[in-house]
Amino acid sequence: MAMNATILKVTDRIRKRSRTLRSTYLARMEQARQEGPRRAHLTCGNQAHAYAAMTADKDTLAAGKVPNLGMISAYNDMLSAHQPFEHYPEMIRTAVRSVGATAQMAGGVPAMCDGVTQGQVGMELSLFSRDVIALSAGIGLSHNTFDAAVYLGVCDKIVPGLVMAAATYGYLPAVFLPAGPMTSGLPNDEKSRVRQQFAKGECNREALMQAEMASYHGPGTCTFYGTANSNQMLMEFMGLHLPGASFVNPGTPLRAALTEWGAQRALAISALGNDYRPVAQVLDERCFVNAMVGLMATGGSTNLVLHLPAMARAAGILVEPDDMAEVSTVTPLLAKVYPNGLADVNHFHAAGGLGYLIGQLLKAGLLHGDTTTVFGRGLVDYTQEPKLREGRLVWEEGAKTPLNEKILRPVSKPFQEMGGLRALSGNLGSGVIKISAVAPDRRHICAPARVFHSQEAVREAFNNNSITTDSVIVVRFQGPKANGMPELHNLTPVLSILQDRGLKVALLTDGRMSGASGKVPAAIHISPEAADGGPLARVQDGDMIEVDAINGVLRVLVEGFEDRAPVVADLSGNGHGIGRELFDVFRKNVGPATQGAAVVL
Repeated sequence: MAMNATILKVTDRIRKRSRTLRSTYLARMEQARQEGPRRAHLTCGNQAHAYAAMTADKDTLAAGKVPNLGMISAYNDMLSAHQPFEHYPEMIRTAVRSVGATAQMAGGVPAMCDGVTQGQVGMELSLFSRDVIALSAGIGLSHNTFDAAVYLGVCDKIVPGLVMAAATYGYLPAVFLPAGPMTSGLPNDEKSRVRQQFAKGECNREALMQAEMASYHGPGTCTFYGTANSNQMLMEFMGLHLPGASFVNPGTPLRAALTEWGAQRALAISALGNDYRPVAQVLDERCFVNAMVGLMATGGSTNLVLHLPAMARAAGILVEPDDMAEVSTVTPLLAKVYPNGLADVNHFHAAGGLGYLIGQLLKAGLLHGDTTTVFGRGLVDYTQEPKLREGRLVWEEGAKTPLNEKILRPVSKPFQEMGGLRALSGNLGSGVIKISAVAPDRRHICAPARVFHSQEAVREAFNNNSITTDSVIVVRFQGPKANGMPELHNLTPVLSILQDRGLKVALLTDGRMSGASGKVPAAIHISPEAADGGPLARVQDGDMIEVDAINGVLRVLVEGFEDRAPVVADLSGNGHGIGRELFDVFRKNVGPATQGAAVVL
């Protein structure tokens, strides 16, 4: 089928907008490529330092005749999604030795868990950790001893940070190797129900803890479709994973086979092989448009609206929120995974998963099928699924029909005709709203403002029963310059209860909402932020505010609003405690949300 005209238009617009930056980037990558394998530029002393501890591989490394693979890992055993990476390095070394090559751990990167820091001070470092991860990976690869790299990471800021680093070292091939989701535990809707019961005082903390532990119960990614699993989807749509690799559970023979094969593949596509595929070729404007389509078709995390522009810029490509919003207008919603439905990612994978989804979108002309990927002929290969046949990893034809249409549907019968993301703009600035789980009758709200400067203040008002009428809950001074732009996920139970009581409510903030934000309309990432004197700083209690996700309108309906002086908040308390002192330079130099809230680019 011919490519969709809107997809082509957006792609061409990004290409033209990025022409100068992209040309400069590609010229630098070509210069690096022409310099040849990086180890050739090290002195004997340099190399001796690099190989001293590699007892089994020292002679092979010193000879310099075979490719050397660099491993960048986000391993720690506090994050369930990253705990399986503990054993990947030795698995990878063994796999590459079997083809006569070598592998070294190039470096580790920090990996924090938003699930642990939700509602805590540490969440104020979460978004900035993405840029720290990119910097850390850059340091690991700076030793110039590698011909290709594999990146071991899964969760919220980790994958975007690793992609930014991979793009910066774009002359090197890279394969992203995931850990996979944990097996299904307590259903997500049941966990949410218990959370709401606790918020209303209907169950005790012991019952809440029991529900949470039954939901998050083992190694692997959390099973709801938040930022971590949206990241995994993106890596397939962008061609940085092996086909079908995203949602294979940890600790299984298939997971191990994919890891070993992926490490070998990274070396096969190095400049020392016959199929050179550097990251700079993979990450082009078509690749990022494919990522947008995948995000919209699955109802993915709003956090990726921040991460995609930052990742793209690292590859010399300029992506804007309006690009994503326009892609959303022609991309049907084909998946219902919690919080947009009752299924988790294991159920989604079993129903046909990403292979079926990619096949449908290719047939509809909504994806660029001719992109460069780390595997085979292009994106058509990602309609296949991996299988173990007599101990050998093979790829076979994937599902042609969904096995459960409550979870996954064909393009001819979508859950809704347009994707789940809308861009908002008006006299309150610009922002985004995710509506894939928001009921149609709640996508346009006009109500008085209730203004707060923290989510704690909102919860206090809720506990005091002082929110009893339709309201737009304004939580400002939550942007990247104010306090690092934390997620406000702790507001989800409160707002859900208010909505269940029959009130029309919406959230309006210059902060972020969780990648799992659901049924309450949330206008987020508002820019300019309040700490920059943005319009949110002029809103007062009682101002009538319109949040219209249908027509993309965000405005305050007050005469003389623009003439008000903005409120200036005391943000001195945001600069210390739990490591916040170390990030003062980040808060002072971070870019706006519309450009990905990036520090290092």
